[in-house]
Amino acid sequence: MATPQTPYDAVLHAARDVTRLDTALDAEMLGAALLGSVYAIAETDRERAVREFVAGFLAATSRRRTAAATTIRSVFAALVPDAEGAAKVRPGTQAPAWSGQLGRVHLTGAWSYGDVYGDQTSYLATFAYDDATGGPEHALVALVDHNIGITKDVFVGGPAERILEQVRQMCATDDLTWFREEDPARMHGEVSRHLTVTDDLGDLPGEGSIATDRALVGARLAVLPGAPADTLTWDAEPLTGEERTELVRAFLASPEAVRAGLHALDGDAELASLHFCLGLLFDHAASFPDADPLRWSPAVAGLFLLDWVHRRAVLDMDDAAMLPRVLRAWTAFAGHRRGLPEQAVSRTDEAIEELVPEFARLYSTGERRSPATAAVAQLMADGVDPDDPAALDAWIEANRQRLGDDTP
Repeated sequence: MATPQTPYDAVLHAARDVTRLDTALDAEMLGAALLGSVYAIAETDRERAVREFVAGFLAATSRRRTAAATTIRSVFAALVPDAEGAAKVRPGTQAPAWSGQLGRVHLTGAWSYGDVYGDQTSYLATFAYDDATGGPEHALVALVDHNIGITKDVFVGGPAERILEQVRQMCATDDLTWFREEDPARMHGEVSRHLTVTDDLGDLPGEGSIATDRALVGARLAVLPGAPADTLTWDAEPLTGEERTELVRAFLASPEAVRAGLHALDGDAELASLHFCLGLLFDHAASFPDADPLRWSPAVAGLFLLDWVHRRAVLDMDDAAMLPRVLRAWTAFAGHRRGLPEQAVSRTDEAIEELVPEFARLYSTGERRSPATAAVAQLMADGVDPDDPAALDAWIEANRQRLGDDTP
């Protein structure tokens, strides 16, 4: 066969055996995988790129009459029904028996599960075709990562009953994992909202089936009830000043702070360092989509101690010594306040203890400091008062070349 001349020809060639597939589900999975290549190479707004590709494909193949061409057109129209021209697609005269079931599914159940810390939530929904000729009952699983605010992975497959049972068993044997029935409308909103962020990423998560299954996931999400308004926006706000003060007071009076000796520090320097460190914990929490200063886990502690604090803050030696101590007390306080199992609280504390040596090394080398943080650190090391404009201007002028400032 001649080399395909256009991307549309390449798709037709890849789909040449689509009519030999056994079910509509097989065909939809093939179609989603083909569109996955478009999704994967798009630089931004990947969902739009797929929609525009499907519109172009339908226009370019409108006169193709082979069974494979008319069938894959129907598959794409079912997967991306809002693409231009999709509503006008009709099955060909040689369409497989299952073609009338493309996209015709109904929801049979919805659940969610995740870790008790709140790092990740997985949503699982099962679907059945309106007619058995469409294929078997199947499951959609979507993993939402709350630490980075994206739908990190998606999967569509079956048998649905086996997947659901495997998830039930996994959660039943893990004390730090929960499982429950889910409102399908809320699932629709949460997965879609985080998928919107994923769709616009420059680089997709390295593993999983986000690209190959994305189009089919979108089609199945559209079957779910409309999403509640509170799942459609990122409306979490950091605590107000008053709320923050009340929470700090509660912490300093807590058994966790007392055990760490934070309730009775001596000297202005120690108190200043304590409150500076607490401020960093709140600022770090505000950088997450949920902005919750009480949501800590081994993973979040690692992001804070080994990355965020080095890029965003300048610590003196007292601060660097104080920070792990404050973090361990705060995460224990936060875990108990949220009602986490003691095992979960202990694991976070153990993780922080293991992270401290690497935190200390990164502090001493400064290798993860941002340029701005590195400049401020050098300013302080040189004994310059940041509140003295004349001294600050003189320091900047003396270090202009090292700072990379080409301003005359």
